[in-house]
Amino acid sequence: MLVELRLENFAVIENVAVEFGAGLNLLTGETGAGKSILVDALALLLGGKASTDVVRFGAERAVVSAVFHMQSGAEKAGARILEENGIDAEDSGIILRREISGKGRVFVNNQPATVALLKQLAPHFGSIHAQNESLISFDAGARLELLDQFAGTLLDAVKPAYENWKQIKLRIEELEQGEQERMRRVDLWTFQRREIEDAKLQPGEDERLEVEKRVLVNAEKIFNAAMNAFDLLYEGTSSTSATLRSAQRQIEELVRYEPKYQEALASLESARISVEDVGASLRDYAGGIESSPEHLAKIEDRLALLDRLKRKYGPALKDVIDLGGEISRKLSEMENKDEILDQLRKGLVKAGDEYVEHARATSKKRYEAAKKLEKLVESEMNQLAMKARFSIELSGTDEDSNWTPSGFDQAEYLISTNPGEPFHPLAQIASGGELSRVMLALKASAESGAAKKRPPERTLVFDEIDTGIGGRAAEAVGRKLKDLSRAHQVICVTHLPQIAAFADQHYLIEKKQAAGRTRTTVRLIRGEERTEEIARMLSGAKLTDTSLKHAEQMIKANA
Repeated sequence: MLVELRLENFAVIENVAVEFGAGLNLLTGETGAGKSILVDALALLLGGKASTDVVRFGAERAVVSAVFHMQSGAEKAGARILEENGIDAEDSGIILRREISGKGRVFVNNQPATVALLKQLAPHFGSIHAQNESLISFDAGARLELLDQFAGTLLDAVKPAYENWKQIKLRIEELEQGEQERMRRVDLWTFQRREIEDAKLQPGEDERLEVEKRVLVNAEKIFNAAMNAFDLLYEGTSSTSATLRSAQRQIEELVRYEPKYQEALASLESARISVEDVGASLRDYAGGIESSPEHLAKIEDRLALLDRLKRKYGPALKDVIDLGGEISRKLSEMENKDEILDQLRKGLVKAGDEYVEHARATSKKRYEAAKKLEKLVESEMNQLAMKARFSIELSGTDEDSNWTPSGFDQAEYLISTNPGEPFHPLAQIASGGELSRVMLALKASAESGAAKKRPPERTLVFDEIDTGIGGRAAEAVGRKLKDLSRAHQVICVTHLPQIAAFADQHYLIEKKQAAGRTRTTVRLIRGEERTEEIARMLSGAKLTDTSLKHAEQMIKANA
């Protein structure tokens, strides 16, 4: 459930924080006040595409943040996703923040994250439904996804089975290419393998040689530094070792009279031994340094070779070594093409059988769910003042030309909006009001099925999904949103008083001018102020006693 949404320098909003509650949250306001701005901001937190166009004029960046409270099931799923992405989970809540500027940034629980992570988390938070989404994005994939959402279809077996089959198929196609192309590839791979093998590469060799080169280039400096340190620590009458020996002799004399310094004498002895060990180590190291121009030249030549190979096949030395192994494998396959092709073809048949098995099981589940969803959507549409028939037409065969990661089914949603009329694809509905109600019926039906598979209390956002309707249909939509809000938190942008009257929380969006700038504000309204807002929606800017009484009656009737 969305607890708080905060916007800073977002579009015409300078700084707004909105606290949402459970149930039905309605957003109303004059046309152009910016009602959909909150929905756009929330879409960014669910992984939507960002644009610097939303940054308020004169500001360096826009910031959108939200706090979601998660129920037990969603909390576990969210915590698992966060753990997989190296993000610490908070108790029963997740904080999302997104900064939009020249280089946008994402934070989850105040830790750096990615837009990809927001997209992973989004299904556990909620979804946003716009009144025109069917025309924009309700394509074949979206239709199948909605059916799967209702059916609780899992593609965990279908997707990997498809990828396995596809990879084997690509390897076969590669081996079956024309003879001229095959010989060209063999020549190239042979040259690359010879070049990499002749170099006799060793993992980490470049890093080790760089260190050795650095020592040889600076051999004189390193030798002088080591010997100077050795002299100061070990050699000469004024060395650290000699000074410590002198101090030892003095303390030995002291111990004859004051035994308590015996421990100090032992510590001094230990320090002297350590100093002499370091000195001896430095002397031995300096003795092993050779200023050899010939050896340095060999190292530089070797590093030049490694750099050239990394530029061609890298970027890292490990990548070059790995590529050499991959090329050897490909050449081996080419040399034993017939035998390997036979094995791959057998593997392709087996992989295809596994895919078909999983895809058929998924298809069967979809056909069963489609019949249930048809009846449920028809019932929902009748409740939304539509006497219409609804049908889901599934098609597609198990021929490999139809195979996809989501199976071989295709879904078409058909509707007949008037008795006696034939079914037509949903996208061909002419009336915007009918389209809005059908989409609401679909979403409500899909959510009712999905609610059995996941915890309730997701946040469902409807952005002016009531466009093109009014009167009895508007009241039916309001009642349906109210029903949805009993299992989910619902946030809805509306311009209809019949829907606003159902609100558990009513927010007024207002656009004002101050100091020569336009600012949009959002505030929770109650009591008389809410009655006046619904009356304004009924009668326009001029309130009348009749509109006020009507608004009051609507609120009481739908409380």
